[in-house]
Amino acid sequence: MPPSDAAHRPSFACAAAQIAVRRVDSAADFAANLAAHRRAMTHAAMAGVDVLVFPELSLTGYELDRLAALALAPDDARLDPLAELAVRHGLTALIGTPLTNAHGQPHIGTVILHPDGTRSAYAKQHLHASENAYATPGSSGVNTFSVAGQVCAPAICYDTEHRTHAEAAAHAGASLYLAGVLWSEAGYAADAATLAGHARDFGLLALEANHGAPSGGYRSAGRSAVWAPGGALLACAPAVGDALVVARTHGAHWQGEVLNLADA
Repeated sequence: MPPSDAAHRPSFACAAAQIAVRRVDSAADFAANLAAHRRAMTHAAMAGVDVLVFPELSLTGYELDRLAALALAPDDARLDPLAELAVRHGLTALIGTPLTNAHGQPHIGTVILHPDGTRSAYAKQHLHASENAYATPGSSGVNTFSVAGQVCAPAICYDTEHRTHAEAAAHAGASLYLAGVLWSEAGYAADAATLAGHARDFGLLALEANHGAPSGGYRSAGRSAVWAPGGALLACAPAVGDALVVARTHGAHWQGEVLNLADA
């Protein structure tokens, strides 16, 4: 019997970057967060990662009262150092940041830095009640992009609590469901079970990148994680600290590992 096509597919890796993020009240704070992103991207590239996902509002911290002041457009020059790294390393990076909105309050968003130098964006579609006073939900509909034959669908935190969001991604052909989140200790078990359920029910590889330290007054649970299609947990980071949670495939099988950025 000839080998299956899956056996000849090239290897692929995606990862969650669990990092500690500062509240941005000064240029120095923003520079420190930018440096944390650059460090994670560099070590992800060294580990052979193709797609790297950062937590919700990773560039600024989950500081709702600062969204309007810190919102930026995808082509903002402050992202240039990260965009240059993405090109240099052939890496796709999903950066959590407030996004400008010409029609009102900013979006809670993700800027996607592609290895060809282009940039795209995704805006959180489902807001918590506490976010409505500071942000505008993004437009409904599926946002996907492809990397090395994998179709990626971004999500941000509360998006994952809506089954229809993951279902729509699967129906659009997504193979990876990539979420930047801020999950607290109190909600982690339920949130993780929901995301594992999306992996099980829709045949998606589901990944969440959580904060590695408190942000916005919330005690992050850490434990960034990835679930294989079918729902099995592949890897999970510690509750605190900076780490990469990596899922790799060669052919049809996924394997997970956790890399401690403090040791990198």
